[in-house]
Amino acid sequence: MEDPASSLARTVQAMRPMVPAKDFDTSQRFYVELGFGARTLTDRLVEMRLGVFSFILQNYYVREWADNFVVHLTVSDVGLWWDRIVSLDLSTRYGVETRAPGDEGWATVAGLTDPSGVLWRIAELTPSSG
Repeated sequence: MEDPASSLARTVQAMRPMVPAKDFDTSQRFYVELGFGARTLTDRLVEMRLGVFSFILQNYYVREWADNFVVHLTVSDVGLWWDRIVSLDLSTRYGVETRAPGDEGWATVAGLTDPSGVLWRIAELTPSSG
């Protein structure tokens, strides 16, 4: 007999976080400049896509929620991401915080907040952490 969780897993087509936006237009511009493609779903929801991965940006904001929201992105080249972030001068242009890649033992991790305060942790796993 099949495990019920396996049956459920086969039906999943996407799992996307819904990210808050304090200023919906500014957040959309920020993510498009970073490299995401935008696809409007409704007047309050935009799918932000990067290859086969995506999240939904929503025109909804609660500061306490946004300030505690974290998206963890595992990549094969954190340096490439960091170079892109620096080249766009996001911290000056959008008033966001950035953190240069640093070794955390299990991964090299860079940090970036979006214009609403959402933290992105961009991690390249160390070979031993698999």
